[in-house]
Amino acid sequence: MKKYVILIFLVILFGFTFAFRRPLYNLYQTYFVNENKDVTLTSSNAYSRDYSFNYVSLTNDFSPNSYQDLLNIYFTVLNSGVNDFTFYCSDEYENCLSDVDNLANDQKTLSAVNNFVHPFNSFKHLETVYDDYGKVTLNIEHNYTDSDIKLIEAKVLEIEQTIWTDEMSIEDKIKAAHNYIINNSKYDKDRSDNNVVNYKSDTAFGTLLEGYSLCGGYTDSIALFLEDLNIKNYKVASENHVWNAVFLNNNWYHLDLTWDDPITSDGSDILEYNFFLITTAELQEIEQEQHNYDHSIYSELI
Repeated sequence: MKKYVILIFLVILFGFTFAFRRPLYNLYQTYFVNENKDVTLTSSNAYSRDYSFNYVSLTNDFSPNSYQDLLNIYFTVLNSGVNDFTFYCSDEYENCLSDVDNLANDQKTLSAVNNFVHPFNSFKHLETVYDDYGKVTLNIEHNYTDSDIKLIEAKVLEIEQTIWTDEMSIEDKIKAAHNYIINNSKYDKDRSDNNVVNYKSDTAFGTLLEGYSLCGGYTDSIALFLEDLNIKNYKVASENHVWNAVFLNNNWYHLDLTWDDPITSDGSDILEYNFFLITTAELQEIEQEQHNYDHSIYSELI
């Protein structure tokens, strides 16, 4: 009989502990472990942007109370350029861990958030680690290495000194960068069509230093020149394509170097301006299939 009483007691104790594990953990952390949950982002690199967008905003509050708060935290952390960051779910946010789990496994949404940060702070791989008690850690592997960035920045500076003059307007400087990139790189058809990877053509490294590009390389490359001109911009993605959104003269425009560098049947090089700083209405008039993007994400372009 005594054994059964002990067994029942242990079952009840286990059930109580499981049911109230979060409050008990919080109590333990509060009184026995000096773990500060009032976290702040104390550092950022030279490529962090100081502006927000309609879809995601910079935040100083890392105790989320909604799914949008989570998106803003992910964006702010990525924008900062740090390699890892830990925050804690708010006790009042009951669905926090469920939303974290959904977001961690939603590559489409994570990629969309990634499009709003500087190319050098964009992630190649983003891992979200969390426990049952609301501790969430982001581990970030960036798309560009430090050595890549050093070489690319030197090349961008060399190009700018060659193609820009003080007398040129901002639009003329964008056009000069647009022309240089197209005239000095080719679309990497082997990688696009046959998955033969000879170049880093999906990044600015392949475009600017190797002379071969995919849409990601074109987009990142022109973004670097836009950044040096202090022009607000981000990447726009459809299901199979990516290009740039550019804020100029208080208006948002589309800029697509990939489609301004078309592949020709005879292999000749062509430079076009059909997708150079055009409005959404103009874009929809000339091409909708590959440029069919989510307007709720990239809503500045509506």
